[in-house]
Amino acid sequence: MSDEIKAQIVSPEVDGSQVTFRLRAPKAKEVFVVGIEGMEKQPLQLMDGIWTGQVSSLKPEIYSYAFEVDGTRMIDPSNRNVKKWLSCNSMFEIKGGLLHERKKVPHGELREIVYESSTTESQRNAIVYVPPGYEGLKDLPVLYLLHGYGDDHLAWKEVGRAHFIADNLIAEKRIQPCLIVMPYGHPIPIDLKKEFDDYASSNIEVMNKDLVSDLLPVIQSKYKVSSNRVDQAIVGLSMGGGQSLSIGLNNLNLFSKVGGFSSATAQGEFDQIDKLFPTLVADVKQSNEQLDVCWIACGKDDFLFKRNGHYIDWLKDRKIQHEYHVSDGGHDWMVWRKYLVRFLEKSFPANQ
Repeated sequence: MSDEIKAQIVSPEVDGSQVTFRLRAPKAKEVFVVGIEGMEKQPLQLMDGIWTGQVSSLKPEIYSYAFEVDGTRMIDPSNRNVKKWLSCNSMFEIKGGLLHERKKVPHGELREIVYESSTTESQRNAIVYVPPGYEGLKDLPVLYLLHGYGDDHLAWKEVGRAHFIADNLIAEKRIQPCLIVMPYGHPIPIDLKKEFDDYASSNIEVMNKDLVSDLLPVIQSKYKVSSNRVDQAIVGLSMGGGQSLSIGLNNLNLFSKVGGFSSATAQGEFDQIDKLFPTLVADVKQSNEQLDVCWIACGKDDFLFKRNGHYIDWLKDRKIQHEYHVSDGGHDWMVWRKYLVRFLEKSFPANQ
């Protein structure tokens, strides 16, 4: 065995609800574990050149964390499980029978597709979840599931575990078998020099055109899905929540079920928001007849909570039917995975 292999350390080491972290950094002066939801940063102790520490009594969930080494934040170099964002974090899982865990049930497939986008004049990617027993099914309902600003089309697979959530809900007969399409939400490349809303407003326009004109026809031609609007839903988180509300509510001829999680919703005076949803507000009675589900949720500690509240006030003022759910938690995947369960149950109940 080579010295390099012998030198490997195990971090994190999960034992029930206790997790041990290790980092080889003999010249560091102080090391902390930071970023664990609901926990202050935890100091590690130096022993034989390896900084070691434990956290315990963690409830079942997927957690992210990082090391802070002499004031510099870094991922755990011994952990391949990385949450990719504008800044990356490491991840670990405490198992406990939650719906996002891989259980002994029939499993669907994840397929990465590449499609031609006439909108962007390029090839674009999407992940497609195909439910178990797909070959014997037809006219499947379909959910377009959008990611956040710092993510890509892999986020709902790698961190959100949308495929395991769907597998488990289908197995428990809580939802119908359905197709889930997870597109790449940046048809315009991110420009970090721009303020988010300056970028997001132009990106939404292009995303709308790409999804409706390019991706949706591909899905309908290649997969056994229903083309009926009552079987099509769209939802997303953060930036993707703003996109899903914009695309869905502006295309009620295509989507009857629309939602947003911790959404980067439209801002401004109500008459300015009206301009972003002209057909929605032009005939509210017809819009409400078309809108089977409008499900919006946000955590009380989310930095977008006030922004969501303003958007809800606009929906109320314009008498657009909707459900608004306020939960504990912040801008975090622990919240969004639970929201996805509720949106799927609301949109595609098994008894339909």
